[in-house]
Amino acid sequence: MATILDLIGETPLVEITRIDTGVCRLFLKLESQNPSGSIKDRPARAMIEAAERDGRLKEGGTVVEATAGNTGLGLALVGARKGYRIILVVPDKMAREKILHAKSLGAEIVLTRSDVGKGDPEYYQDLAASITQRTPGAIFINQFENPANPQSHEETTGPEILRQMDGDVDAIVCGVGSGGTLTGIGRYMRDASPKTEMVLADPVGSILAPLHNTGKMTEAGSWAVEGIGEDFIPSVLDMTLIKHAYAISDPESFTAARELLKREGIFGGSSTGTLFAAALKFCREQKEPKRVVSLVCDSGAKYLSKVFSDAFLAQEGWSGRELAGTVRDIVINRFPEGSVVSIGPRDTLRTAFARMRAADISQLPVMEGERIVGLIDESDMLGVAMTDAAGHQNAFTRLVQDVMVKRLETVSASAPITELAPIFKEDHVAIVMDGDRFLGLATRLDLVNYFRISQ
Repeated sequence: MATILDLIGETPLVEITRIDTGVCRLFLKLESQNPSGSIKDRPARAMIEAAERDGRLKEGGTVVEATAGNTGLGLALVGARKGYRIILVVPDKMAREKILHAKSLGAEIVLTRSDVGKGDPEYYQDLAASITQRTPGAIFINQFENPANPQSHEETTGPEILRQMDGDVDAIVCGVGSGGTLTGIGRYMRDASPKTEMVLADPVGSILAPLHNTGKMTEAGSWAVEGIGEDFIPSVLDMTLIKHAYAISDPESFTAARELLKREGIFGGSSTGTLFAAALKFCREQKEPKRVVSLVCDSGAKYLSKVFSDAFLAQEGWSGRELAGTVRDIVINRFPEGSVVSIGPRDTLRTAFARMRAADISQLPVMEGERIVGLIDESDMLGVAMTDAAGHQNAFTRLVQDVMVKRLETVSASAPITELAPIFKEDHVAIVMDGDRFLGLATRLDLVNYFRISQ
C-alpha cells in the first residue's frame, strides 16, 4: 500500500500560454505538487534513506539540518513518517508560513541570524554542525555536501523532464540553493540529452551568476528571495554544467511570481519568480525556436505574507510609488487603495480585537464611510477590560464609539517628514490626511522603515 512518501516526484509539466515567451515554448514542472509543497521532498527522502543504508541514522535518531525552509519541510515530512527527531536551523528572514509548517510536522526550529557569513558561530550551517556535535545520536544531513542530494535529481527529476518533453528539451532553467537540482539534472542531461543547456537563475546579491559571467568572486550582498542564491560555492554544485546565468533582482522575482499567478494561475513562491523571470529573459533573447523547461520550486502559499502582500512590497519600496520626501511616503497601507484595516463606531470591542489579531496590528482607525472619526488601540481596549464594573468579559460587548479616542493627531500628507517628530514624541500614531480625505496611519516603525529603504 502506498504511503505519503510514494507521492514524491512524478510532478506534472505545463506550458506557459498567456505570457510572451518570444520564439520559444516555455514549460514549467510543478514541483509544488510534492507532498510538502516543494522540490526539496526529493533530496530530503534520498538523504535520509542514504543515511539509513550506510548505518549513520538509526532508529530513534536525530536529523539536524541548516535550511532556508523547504529542505527542512521535506526532512520534517520524511522524519515524521519514519519516526526521527528533526532539528532545523533556519535563518531569521524565512517566511513565517514555512516555519509554522515545519513545526506542525513536529520539527524543532532554531532561528538564527541571516546577516552573518560562513565562519560565524551563528551562521546557519555552522550552528547546525555545532548542534549536531552536542546532540547524542544526531547526524548533520548537510544538503550542501551530501551526494544523495544531486543524485536524487539525476535519478528522478532529470529523467521525468526528458520523458515529459518527449526527449526534446533545449534548455532547463534552475536556481541554486544547495546546488543539488542543477547538478543532478545537468549530469543526467549531459549523458541523456547533450544538446540541453543548463541556465542558472540567481538572485542579485548572490555570488554565483557573477562568478559564471565574469570568472571573478564578488562580495555577497543580501536578497529577499528565499531558498536560492549563495555567498559560497556549495560542494555539490558543479558549475561547469552552467551554460548561461542571469542575475534577477528581488522586485523582478516578486513581480514575476505575481504575474505567473495572475496570468497563468500557477501559484509559485519567490524562487519560482526568480526562475520564471530568468526563463522569460532567456526565451525572449533567442533567435531560433527552443523548447525550454523551468521549475515551480514550491507553492506560493508559503509566501502570502511576502510575495503576495502589497504591504510587504510597499515596505520594501517595490510598489512603484514615487518618493517625494513628505509624510505621504511613510504611509504603507492607504485607505483609498482599500488596504487599511478599519472598524466602525458601532462595532463591538470584540470585533475590533478580532481584526487587530487577524491583521497583526495594534490600532484601528474608526471610519464612518470615508470619514475618520476616531482611533482605537490595544491600550484603549486594555483599559476598559481592566476597569469595566461588570467584568472584563462585558467590556468586549461595548461599542467602539464609547472607547475610541476622538481627539486625533492629524498631519498633512504633503508636510515634511519632520512634522511627525512631535507626534511620535508623545507616543501617538499620526493620522495622515490628503486634503480633507483620510490617507492612512503612520507609526514610528513606518518611519524607521522609510529611512531603511530610502538610503
